[in-house]
Amino acid sequence: MDLTEILSIGGKPGLYKMISHTKTGMVVESMDGEKRFPVFAHEKISSLEEISIFTETDDIPLKDVFKKVHELLEGEKAISHKSSADELKDFFDDAIPDYDKDRVYVSDIKKVIQWYNILHEKELLDFTEEESEEEGSTGDQDKESKEETKEEK
Repeated sequence: MDLTEILSIGGKPGLYKMISHTKTGMVVESMDGEKRFPVFAHEKISSLEEISIFTETDDIPLKDVFKKVHELLEGEKAISHKSSADELKDFFDDAIPDYDKDRVYVSDIKKVIQWYNILHEKELLDFTEEESEEEGSTGDQDKESKEETKEEK
């Protein structure tokens, strides 16, 4: 799942897909309304790839948060981002038990859940390539260790 071209724009609800770069910014397309418009360099634009959530130990990239939510829900859609604050906190605590409750606000949880549901609806939550990469890397290590054993004999 590549989140580099999926953007959040400060002051605008929802998610946007980057279409192209311009001299003064970029052209984006709304992921829910399929409407294109320009955004400029002075606007607060964040790629979902750059966003992370505070935990008690390290920050977790948003991609990993989505993966944990996806695993918790077994691929289903999450609760509504308009649920009560207590429901949202309980849900997020189930998905990310060690999130920093002092620095992660309910508004942050709402955004994460809303974004998860948008990506789920657009079928952009694909974690299979990451799993195959992880398996491939351990397979290569096993292969290397077997080769080293052969050389030692």
